[in-house]
Amino acid sequence: MNNFALIGTAGYIAPRHMKAITDTGNTLLAALDTSDSVGIIDSHFPDAHFFTEFERFDRYVDMLRRRETSKVDYVSICSPNYLHDSHMRFALRSGADAICEKPLVLNPEDIDGLEMIEQATGQKVNTILQLRVHPSIIALREKIRNSSSDTKYEVDLTYVTSRGRWYLESWKGDVRKSGGIATNIGVHFFDMLHFLFGDLQENHVHLNAPTKAAGYLEFEHARCRWFLSLDVNDVPAEARETGARTYRSITINGEEIEFSGGFADLHTRSYEEILKGNGFGLNENRPAIEMVSHIRNAPIQSSSGEQHPKLRTGADQ
Repeated sequence: MNNFALIGTAGYIAPRHMKAITDTGNTLLAALDTSDSVGIIDSHFPDAHFFTEFERFDRYVDMLRRRETSKVDYVSICSPNYLHDSHMRFALRSGADAICEKPLVLNPEDIDGLEMIEQATGQKVNTILQLRVHPSIIALREKIRNSSSDTKYEVDLTYVTSRGRWYLESWKGDVRKSGGIATNIGVHFFDMLHFLFGDLQENHVHLNAPTKAAGYLEFEHARCRWFLSLDVNDVPAEARETGARTYRSITINGEEIEFSGGFADLHTRSYEEILKGNGFGLNENRPAIEMVSHIRNAPIQSSSGEQHPKLRTGADQ
């Protein structure tokens, strides 16, 4: 059994990490969040020590490290994006491996610093790239790899996940803290595209606003037009009529790729692989982090005929 600590306990994604720790037969010794709305702990680890101040959490984790028999083996990180780098460095220097939510960091150069700390401490950074362990995505990757065609696939990616007015008022609406929409909600999909279609060759940005972004990516084996939005009006009209506030579509050569199911246990599956030594580390994260960093900082370019259908025809058509 491994001992865990958790940073960002009140966050949206933290319950999935608690469930994964439970499902893999491990225990949570310590948890940290500046908010004390963390009653979800009672469903998993009511005996875990909880802290609202980092300094007291740090002192407790260090005390456990000095005891050796009860040291923390893994620190799970669910904090706001801009704090991931700092919290991973804390984990490694505390003698623990890190398990960090997306995006791993905001800037590629932060990966270089983490690599140095890994080498100095002998500890490892792992990340949650759950689409890489989704059975449908794995099967699709094998199909693409086994294809004898040299023709590039034509891919259209649309992801609309509606958010209320609160979003832009929170840290997620601050590009310095979240990295912007492409980083905060798009990084998993960009990693998936790299995972499926190989190295990136071109990266053009056609739209980059607080609530939506779009562009064109070309990989070794695919040309991809992508569109991300937080605006419910970008959900197709027929879906909105049923009350849907989220819309996800990925087509390859005009064929819809279905992978809506199978998401419930992806964090547990990710933890199982990490605990077996098969986690996705710094090098696996670098391509997607470089992609979203470029999108965040790149000038807006003309679509040159590669514009996403959402921008050509409007969301309701």
